[in-house]
Amino acid sequence: MKEHDPVAELRRLGQSVWLDQIDRAMIRSGALHRLRDAGVTGVTANPTIFAKALEASDVYADEVSKRLREGRPSESVVWDLLIEDVQAAADIFRLVYERERGDDGFVSIEVSPEIAYDTERTVAAAHDLNRRVDRPNVMVKVPATPAGLPAIEGLIGDGLNINITLIFSVERYVKVVEAYFAGLERRLESGSDIRRIRSVASFFVSRIDSKVDEQLWQKIEQAESPAQRNELEGMLGRAAIANSKLAYEMFGQLHSGPRWERLKEAGAAVQRPLWASTSTKNPRYLDTMYVEELIGPDTVDTMPLPTFEAFRDHGRVAPTLQANGKEARRYLDELAAVRIYLAEITQQLEDEGVEAFAKSFHESVERLGKVRVGR
Repeated sequence: MKEHDPVAELRRLGQSVWLDQIDRAMIRSGALHRLRDAGVTGVTANPTIFAKALEASDVYADEVSKRLREGRPSESVVWDLLIEDVQAAADIFRLVYERERGDDGFVSIEVSPEIAYDTERTVAAAHDLNRRVDRPNVMVKVPATPAGLPAIEGLIGDGLNINITLIFSVERYVKVVEAYFAGLERRLESGSDIRRIRSVASFFVSRIDSKVDEQLWQKIEQAESPAQRNELEGMLGRAAIANSKLAYEMFGQLHSGPRWERLKEAGAAVQRPLWASTSTKNPRYLDTMYVEELIGPDTVDTMPLPTFEAFRDHGRVAPTLQANGKEARRYLDELAAVRIYLAEITQQLEDEGVEAFAKSFHESVERLGKVRVGR
């Protein structure tokens, strides 16, 4: 092992690294085993990457052709393949799950994004996925839409491990934590144990900057003076990290006080913030920026493979997450002063996120035919 291991250093500072990618080629080649041995302690199934893998990888071709010849519906085949991948990945990370006594080693699978605005169907789908995967270290991903919040409370109350996804605003994050607490309280009231339940709150990062920077550049082009232009240029690439730092402040506030202490005494685990969408979309920015600026205890960073490799190669590690909180709040006030409103942007991102994941699922179904014909 090389002398400087940024991934191991993250672990020492209390942050887990999960991979935002899963496909059968990685599993069969041993790549996922090697990533686990390199410090990755969990995986999230990404519908966009899975859709691409179906078309690009040979490893699915035989299974797809066989099942389609049997007359299986395309959508059913997609779920079968994804569930099998999640089961295999969960078996690989079972070692981590047991070593960490149930605190890590999870593999996440998402309910269909098409039902993100239907509470009852989300609950039913989550239970179905949990039953079909049938692994203790699976987390079911549920979007943090208004309809998703009561589903989250109910599923936690039922004892499932839940990864709440598509969180963009601090305000919505607060409601997610409250849903987690309410679910734990409901379970305690029923006389059930809460000690084995785990949950993460997936707070999306880089997409915030993509939207904010777009609006800033429009204002830069219309700047009336060099001074105004310089001021606006100095605001580029800072919104996502500021937003995430305020969410982490709220994490600390919510996981304290009488309500949390009662849950903690009953054996509750903290709901860890998970930084999602941590790849750098803008080539002007450092490729490890969103990892390096959000390092702190009781968190997870889920990285696409290129981001993980970049961070492992040249990442810098320091406890950055709790630094400059006042500056982050001041920056967001400055955004509002130039009439860029984060609440509008985060709602737009939530809507687009649900739509994009639904599109990826449809693409997975459509690509089954290409897998069959092209092989």
